[in-house]
Amino acid sequence: MLMNMMILNFTLTIIFLFLKHPMSMGSVLLMQTILVSLIMGNLSFNYYYSYILFIIMVGGLMILFLYMTSIASNEPFSKNFLLLIPFSLLLFQFMTNKNLFNFFINNEEMLKMENFKEFNYILSKFINLPSSLIMLFLFIYLFLTLIAIVKITSLKNGPLRQLN
Repeated sequence: MLMNMMILNFTLTIIFLFLKHPMSMGSVLLMQTILVSLIMGNLSFNYYYSYILFIIMVGGLMILFLYMTSIASNEPFSKNFLLLIPFSLLLFQFMTNKNLFNFFINNEEMLKMENFKEFNYILSKFINLPSSLIMLFLFIYLFLTLIAIVKITSLKNGPLRQLN
C-alpha cells in the first residue's frame, strides 16, 4: 500500500509540471498533500506531524484559492486529455509491475523496525532543549504572520476583492 501511494505521488508530481491553470494546480497540490500526510503517518508511529502538515498546507491552499478566484475568476479551464493518456499508462505500468519502481526505493529497507525507531529518535530531537527554542521562535513567528495577514486582508481596505 505504501508503495502504491509513493507511485501515485510521483505521478502527481509529473502531472503538476504540465498544468497551467491555478485551480488544477491547487487540486493536484491538495492530493499530493493528502498522500504525503498518509505516507508520513505510515512511516511514523503517530499521525501528529502528518496532521500538522496537512492542516498547514490546507490553510495555505484555502488562502491561495481565495486569492486566485478573486484575480482570475472568469478564466476558462481547458482540459488536455492527450496529456492524460501517457501518464495513465505509466501509472498502470508502475502499479502492475513493481519491479520497475524498486530501483528508486528499496522496499525492504524502508519496512525494517530499526528504521522506524531511528526515525522516531530523529523526530524526538526536535523537542529537546536546543531545538525547542528554535521551534518556539518558529511558532511565535507563524502566529505573528497570521495576525499580520488578518490585518492586511481586512474587508474595508484589503487587497482581496469584496464578495457581494
